[in-house]
Amino acid sequence: MNSPRPGQRGEFAPTSTSGHHGPQGEVETAPPNSSGGLDLFTLGEPIADTKAPDGPIETRWQRRRFDAKLVNPANRRKLTVIVVGTGLAGGSAAATLGEQGYRVRSYCYQDSPRRAHSIAAQGGINAAKNYRNDGDSIQRLFYDTVKGGDFRSRESNVRRLAEVSVEIIDQAVAQGVPFAREYGGLLDTRSFGGAQVQRTFYARGQTGQQLLLGAYQALERQIGQGRVEMHSRHEMLELIVVDGRARGIVVRDLVTGEIGCDFADAVVLASGGYGNVFYLSTNAKGCNVTATWRAHRKGALFANPCYTQIHPTCIPVSGDHQSKLTLMSESLRNDGRVWVPKAAGDDRPPRQIPEDERDYFLERMYPSFGNLVPRDIASRAAKNVCDSGRGVGQTGLGVYLDFADAIDRLGRSTIADRYGNLFEMYQRITGEDPYEVPMRIYPAVHYTMGGLWVDYDLQATIPGLFVIGEANFSDHGANRLGASALMQGLADGYFVLPSTIADYLAAGPFEALTDEHPEVVAARDDVTDRLSRLLACQGDRTVDSFHRELGQIMWDHCGMERTDAGLRKALAEIRALRDQFWQRVKVPGDGEGLNQALEKAGRVADFFELAELMCVDALHRTESAGGHFRAESQTPEGEAQRDDDHFSYVAAWEFTGADQPPVLHREDLHFEYVHPTQRSYK
Repeated sequence: MNSPRPGQRGEFAPTSTSGHHGPQGEVETAPPNSSGGLDLFTLGEPIADTKAPDGPIETRWQRRRFDAKLVNPANRRKLTVIVVGTGLAGGSAAATLGEQGYRVRSYCYQDSPRRAHSIAAQGGINAAKNYRNDGDSIQRLFYDTVKGGDFRSRESNVRRLAEVSVEIIDQAVAQGVPFAREYGGLLDTRSFGGAQVQRTFYARGQTGQQLLLGAYQALERQIGQGRVEMHSRHEMLELIVVDGRARGIVVRDLVTGEIGCDFADAVVLASGGYGNVFYLSTNAKGCNVTATWRAHRKGALFANPCYTQIHPTCIPVSGDHQSKLTLMSESLRNDGRVWVPKAAGDDRPPRQIPEDERDYFLERMYPSFGNLVPRDIASRAAKNVCDSGRGVGQTGLGVYLDFADAIDRLGRSTIADRYGNLFEMYQRITGEDPYEVPMRIYPAVHYTMGGLWVDYDLQATIPGLFVIGEANFSDHGANRLGASALMQGLADGYFVLPSTIADYLAAGPFEALTDEHPEVVAARDDVTDRLSRLLACQGDRTVDSFHRELGQIMWDHCGMERTDAGLRKALAEIRALRDQFWQRVKVPGDGEGLNQALEKAGRVADFFELAELMCVDALHRTESAGGHFRAESQTPEGEAQRDDDHFSYVAAWEFTGADQPPVLHREDLHFEYVHPTQRSYK
């Protein structure tokens, strides 16, 4: 591979119209207000995961658990763990660590742990139980996940996830999670994208909510027993690193404005993904990247930031007034059929368009999987038919999701039992009854596969910092299969982290810290200085106006399709807009109390830095893979064209300064059990 040596500037392939090409030809992108070029990155030393055992993949997780050091119950009471985030990953981790006897302090910015965004995950959770006797197995779930991620994930991590999946369902049932059941009382399952078996367990259209309530019950039990100390309405604004170890966090009380520090023997980040960098996404408005980004600035590598997922089943944008988008669960594609008119510009009501004038394009293009192709493929197909002039709705950015056939075949009551709350949500938002007319859907930003780099133990490159759930990069490669987010969050929190963190904590407890420690003082000063700087701007633009403009840049140039020229343009525009932000943003009020504008300003400031890294990552990766689609790298049929010879690696980025080029550390991916092929769902 012709790549830059350590210390050289990053190099990229020149714009091309065909498949395989490696990094060649230097790119310099200069912001409008700069006199020189912007050096995009330098190449650092390779990185490797040294925690995953060698040998048969079927026994690696068992052997790692056995080889890991243990902490005896008496010593656990002497050890403190901070968990940031109370979604499925953070809530289950805090509950489990508390039950094991550790002293746990849990933080969330919401007013209650149960308000975490995991509550919005609707469709289901995967598990290789094979209750349908349809050929499913741990091996098949492992295979589907590696393939679904376009061969850009680690085999060891994915195999472990598939193994643990079967334990998650038993855990949830024991907690009273009301999974749907068949007539005979057995747990029911349904299909999801990227699989030809029915492995998705569900609770109507409220699976995330019910699973989160299960984890919340377990967490509240530990709070009641005094093992977990809960701090809601607190936001982590800095990571405290002492002697190279993660030892605590700096937090702001969102009600009083007080800045405080908390110390522990280990810190666990379970703060979710960064999809809100696009402004409009299916994420809750409060979702942000600040916790993981502050850790990244302190030395934690950030892996694969350009791998973002576009979900195909979202209610289309209706106007500039919107501040977020609403997801319609992928589970709807079990019974709904996706189509558009065959003729461009056909604006007749859908029920007036006869069958022979409809294009069920997913069924036509992908006969083996039909409407249940993975999300990245379904999203690009929807975009392409809309770009050809066959989109529906006032904007032309929509396709139909039609349940008429399913209602005729199964009856309205059956469809209502499966999806009733989703249908009700759609009708309330759009004013249209999906029992009578098809839903209109269009792709939208949903999930982020990138995140902080972690090893097999889920430990970041800062010792003592563990990252779980969507906040890490570890399991999904370049595309996540539907119903796998809940699976990963609960696998990490209930089963993986409680085993692996003990190996680190066995060396503790570590030196006690006080507020007067130099590193603690420095971290706290960084927070107060940053907040003071934001409050001092007093410009003429709102935080939201900057966030919306940044999101539009990202959607246009680093969204569903990326090009060399578009990414270069985005980098220049982001850099210029970031300069404007620090000169013209207006944050009313002060820091002495509730100030939501100040909260948002800090988050958007971090989004600006993340957006630059996402574009650099997307520009350096001149292949297409999963959710990262480079227009210059596609097959003759318009599918993503990987370049395994040059890009079969994890891109782990090191922060070197806000105005300095990041350093790229590559972790090579090796495939022994699922060999990379051209991903096909036809």
